[in-house]
Amino acid sequence: MPAVSAFKRRLDPLFLVTVVVPTLCAIIYFGFIASDVYVSESEFVVRSPDKPASTGLGVLLKTAGFSNAGDEIYAAHAFVRSRDALHALNKNGAFAKAYGSNDISMFDRFNGFGWRNSFEDLFDYYQKKVGIEHDTSSSITTLTVRAFTPAEALRVNTQLLELSEALVNRLNDRGRKDLVQFASDEVASAEQADRSAALALATFRNQQGIIDPERQATVQLQMISKLQDELIGARLQLLQLRAMAPTNPQIPILQVRINGLAREIDAQLGQVAGNRRSLSATAARYQRLQLEREFADKRLAAAMTSLQDARSEARRKQAYVERIAQPSRPDRAEEPRRLRGIFATFVLGLVAWGILTMLLAGVREHHA
Repeated sequence: MPAVSAFKRRLDPLFLVTVVVPTLCAIIYFGFIASDVYVSESEFVVRSPDKPASTGLGVLLKTAGFSNAGDEIYAAHAFVRSRDALHALNKNGAFAKAYGSNDISMFDRFNGFGWRNSFEDLFDYYQKKVGIEHDTSSSITTLTVRAFTPAEALRVNTQLLELSEALVNRLNDRGRKDLVQFASDEVASAEQADRSAALALATFRNQQGIIDPERQATVQLQMISKLQDELIGARLQLLQLRAMAPTNPQIPILQVRINGLAREIDAQLGQVAGNRRSLSATAARYQRLQLEREFADKRLAAAMTSLQDARSEARRKQAYVERIAQPSRPDRAEEPRRLRGIFATFVLGLVAWGILTMLLAGVREHHA
C-alpha cells in the first residue's frame, strides 16, 4: 500500500485529466454503452437514351443505347437528403420509433435525453444516418443507411431507393406531359384556325356563287374573245353585203346578229369587271380568304409535325433508375470501431498532455 500511495503522489494531475480519465470514459462508452450500428448500401445509376455517355461505366451503358441523366441524378440526391423523404420514411412515426427505441443507448438514439423531439431535430438526426455520394467518373450513386438493426437498415435503404425511382418517374411524366401538351394545344389551335378559314371560304363561295374568280374570269375572257371574233366577222360580212348588194335581205339579219353579239360582249365584260358583283370586285376578297386558308393548312401541318417530334423527343428523354447493387442486409455491425476509438482517445490524450505540459513548463520558467 505504501507503493500505491507513492504512485498516487507522483501521478501528474494533468496526465490524469487529459489521458487517464478520457481513456477510462472511452473504455466504458465503447465497451459497455455504445450500440452496434449496421450499414446498408445500394448502388444505382440514372440514365437516359439521348444524352452523351461518359467514361467508364457510361461507355458500357452507351452500348445499350443509354447514357447518364445528370439533372435527374441531382434531383434524386436532393430528394434523399430532403424533408420530404423523411416525411415518407416517418409515416406514422416509423422512423422516429425505430431510431428512438430504448434498446439503443441514450447517446446514440434519437431524443435520448428527452429535450429534442421536434421534426427539425429528427431531420438533423436523419441527415447523420443517411448518406448519398455520386462518382462523376462512373456516374454510380451510392446510398448508405446506418441503423441499429440489420432489418431497419435494409428497410430504410430499400424505401429510399423506391422513393428515388418514383421521383425520377414523376419528373419523366411531368416533362413528357408538358412537352406533349404544349404541342397538342398548338395543334388544337391550328385545327380551329383551319376550320374557320375553310368555313369562311366556303361561305364566300356560296354567297357569291363563285368557285374561283380567277379561273372563272379566265374562262369568261376566253368567251369574250370568241364573241369579239364573231362580231368582227359579222361586221366585215355586213360591210361586204352593203357594198355589193345593198338590197340583200341578209343585211337586217346580220345587223340583228351584230347587235346581239355586242350586247353579249358588254354583258360578259360586266361580269368580269365593272360592277360590285363582278369577278374583279370579288377576286381581292377571295384571294385574302384563299391565302388565310393556305396559311392555316401550313400552320396545321407544321403543328402536327411538331406534335410528332414532341412525342418522339419525350420518349428519347425518358430517364431510368438502374440498380447496380440491391440494398444489402448487413450481417454484422460495422460501427462503432471500439478498439480504434479507445486507442484514438488515448493517443489524443497523450498529445494534449504533452502540449499542455510544455506550455506550463514555459510559463513556470517565464515567472522564475
